[in-house]
Amino acid sequence: MSAPTHELATVRDWLRYAVSRFNEAGLAFGHGTTNAWDEAAYLVLHALHLPLDRLEPFLDATLTQPERLALADVLARRVDERIPAAYLTHEAWLGHFRFYVDERVIVPRSYIAELLPDHLAPFVGEPDAVRTALDLCTGSGCLAILLADAFALADIDAVDVSADALAVAQRNVSDYGLAGRINLIRSDVYANLADKSYDLVISNPPYVTAVAMDNLPPEHRREPAIALAGGEDGLDVVRRIVKDAPRHLNPRGMLVMEIGDGRNAVEAAFPRLELTWLATASSDDSVFAVSREALVRG
Repeated sequence: MSAPTHELATVRDWLRYAVSRFNEAGLAFGHGTTNAWDEAAYLVLHALHLPLDRLEPFLDATLTQPERLALADVLARRVDERIPAAYLTHEAWLGHFRFYVDERVIVPRSYIAELLPDHLAPFVGEPDAVRTALDLCTGSGCLAILLADAFALADIDAVDVSADALAVAQRNVSDYGLAGRINLIRSDVYANLADKSYDLVISNPPYVTAVAMDNLPPEHRREPAIALAGGEDGLDVVRRIVKDAPRHLNPRGMLVMEIGDGRNAVEAAFPRLELTWLATASSDDSVFAVSREALVRG
């Protein structure tokens, strides 16, 4: 995609151009935005070093030639190479939390993140009662950081099998000054946790089915497959987490797990398990909670 930089003068011009090109190219979204307009606005504002929440005042501002060239390059890479916007800007947002990201981790997006500001109430009791928590499959460390914010007295272990992902998580943990509370551990699920147990375990594990993996759009294929692929029915890692969770939960501890659109598969795999499905602003059946006691009974 070659932008006619001499014809596009203002922010408004570039925004319109970007939306047109994104729609024409049939880009896939879902890495922080859901449509061409929002993605174009984000990339234009970011490339011009403007506040991400202040588009209107700048719409009729005229760009300098270096700004036009820089913006043309960003938009071309988004269209021609199908690179997710978050990898172009090296940032992703969950609520008001900003995280560094690159191709070593999936772009943060999580239903659990929507629930943490309310301390996972009412399924987790008083926030101050949570003194130990575990984030399995932490990736960029985003949910571990949100855990630390939601449960101010908790010490948190954040686990991932990928050394590359943990390097990104370390950067984010350091950026938030949480190295004293968040312990990053390289482990295949619980393998390197010995006999440690927790008041709360959360996980946003790989849960994409084999069929869905085969049909991912190019943008999602840019992400590490190890963080997405969940096996034939999407539950390979989920089963391992559920099976051994009782050994790593304290009495009255809770496991909270995100499984995307896999509710039917989860209920078929664990027909005796007493699961509670947690509603978020955008989904009613993408996150389940289950107590240690229910896991033992199940």
